[in-house]
Amino acid sequence: MLGYAGTILYIDLTTGKSRTEKTTEETAKKYIGGIGLGMKLWLSNSKAGVDPLSPENPLVLSLGPVSGTMFPTGGNGHAFISKSPATGGVGEAVSHGTFGAELKRAGYDAIVFTGKAEKPVYLWIDDEAIQLMDASRVWGKSPGETEDAIKDEIGDYYVRVAAIGLAGEKQSKMANIINEKTRAAGRTGLGAVMGSKNLKAIAVRGTHDIKVAKGEEFMDMVKEFHERMKGPASMRYRTLGTVENLTIANDLYCMPTKNYSGSHLDKVETINADEINERFVAKIIGCNSCAMRCEHEALVREGPYKGALARIEYDNLWALGPNCGVDKLDSIIKAAELCTYYGLDATSTGVTISFLMDCHEKGILSHEELGGIDAHFGNGDAVVQLVEKIGKREGIGDLLADGAKAAAAKIGKGSTELAQHIKGLEVTGYDLRCLKTAALAAAVSFRGADHSRSGAYQLDMKGKVDRTKAEKGRGKLVKEGENMLAVIDSLIVCKNSKATYYKELADLAKLYSAVTGLDMSSAELEATGERIINLARLINIREGLTRNDDTLPWKALNQPITEDGPAKGAVVTQDELDLLLDDYYNSRGWTVEGVPPATKLQELGLAEFKSIVEGKEA
Repeated sequence: MLGYAGTILYIDLTTGKSRTEKTTEETAKKYIGGIGLGMKLWLSNSKAGVDPLSPENPLVLSLGPVSGTMFPTGGNGHAFISKSPATGGVGEAVSHGTFGAELKRAGYDAIVFTGKAEKPVYLWIDDEAIQLMDASRVWGKSPGETEDAIKDEIGDYYVRVAAIGLAGEKQSKMANIINEKTRAAGRTGLGAVMGSKNLKAIAVRGTHDIKVAKGEEFMDMVKEFHERMKGPASMRYRTLGTVENLTIANDLYCMPTKNYSGSHLDKVETINADEINERFVAKIIGCNSCAMRCEHEALVREGPYKGALARIEYDNLWALGPNCGVDKLDSIIKAAELCTYYGLDATSTGVTISFLMDCHEKGILSHEELGGIDAHFGNGDAVVQLVEKIGKREGIGDLLADGAKAAAAKIGKGSTELAQHIKGLEVTGYDLRCLKTAALAAAVSFRGADHSRSGAYQLDMKGKVDRTKAEKGRGKLVKEGENMLAVIDSLIVCKNSKATYYKELADLAKLYSAVTGLDMSSAELEATGERIINLARLINIREGLTRNDDTLPWKALNQPITEDGPAKGAVVTQDELDLLLDDYYNSRGWTVEGVPPATKLQELGLAEFKSIVEGKEA
């Protein structure tokens, strides 16, 4: 079994001791790596009902079998998995860059962190040498500053580092984990889990070669996919970047604005992809082994935010811009830079700020309660100020630092109707009222509000289905998308390269077999994707989530789109949602309450976890 390093590393932060165990062929083939392997390791090493911010909650760092190789986009990713402090269910975040490749070359498929260090530490991995180092001098620093300091201390510029910022240290439930200064394992608050363990960073240097099973076949695939990724299938990522989605979503009236008060931004030309690339993009960066180069770094060249530099994608552009009613790029870029500086998930941060603005405009929160910040929709300076407050947990920022759901619970006064989240995770930039396949996918997503766990929004936006209609058959479409992306995030190839896999699962199965030497058909790989989704469902069930948690924000269910346009009047009714949920559960072979029966677990090779569903299958 090649491709895999063959070793899983366990770190007990309480005692400082480490141990290893072998990655078995059975585990490798059943869960692949990445999010699949990570969830399996988390479930097998945790107890039901564990407090996400307690020492008993494991934090898993997992790689894919392609990590460390030269396969385009496949050699560089890594995933963090734990129990989310934001949702109480699966916490999962994937990042790319160069960190994952370095960890694989050090000889590891995964790391399982348990316990809590007595004082701030960082983990230093130098191949087989494992040390917990004093992190007191970098505690309080940004991820970028931490990376520089650790490299200086070790004396090697090429050491790779993943770190948390002040938000993670202060256990904000929106905190992320950043590698290579700009790449984020965002969403679900895993930076807070890392901070709760007094683990500031993970630094790694790896010198081992990664061997593949079928060298000639693998190199043929490398060459072929390198060319594909320089072709039309990925052109948008190489040129304008994901910010191109802004104009597309806006034209379809499916881009939420002002905290779901609208679905269209009038002055979109002031912040669209052409404006960003012509006036602000300073450089475009690629990950290890990537032929696409999609990271667009935008620089503010004049004005009060001169010098602000941030990676701009659709997600943070939307969340800190149109979702807050802001149409000025300088403040959006500055706010994005601060999110990176403090180690905050920009999507959750922007949605939480838009929630606050909604509360303020509706008179639920006064100017005085906001500490004098003029938090009205459209005020980009207020967005910047609020990111600062959240990052420091200072003043009103302390109220907001755990996300919209937690803030609404503290504020009361009907503000829960304004909090745009699912399962405690803030929504993303696609209006679920008029994208009903995406609405189903977001409702059932195992990590909460998300468009990237199934890609179903693309079916709506590309006209593959009637996007304003709820009907049977959507469950099967969501299921297929989820299975596919579970495979992608377990192999850990970049989602931006998905269109280059012309035969989809067949191409990925061929890649897996070429790297590992383990036979894998496309049907087996699809079953593996289904196994991983069912595993995630089991985790959520064990942690207390039910069908009632597969729902949508109040506004998506009760406040129709009012703007004149193709989506006017669109809303998801409870009856429509119930129809969609029933259809999805049925397509998965689950009960009407969304519970995988013991027969389904047996079919998928998950019988060892059947105790989780006992008594819940009726």
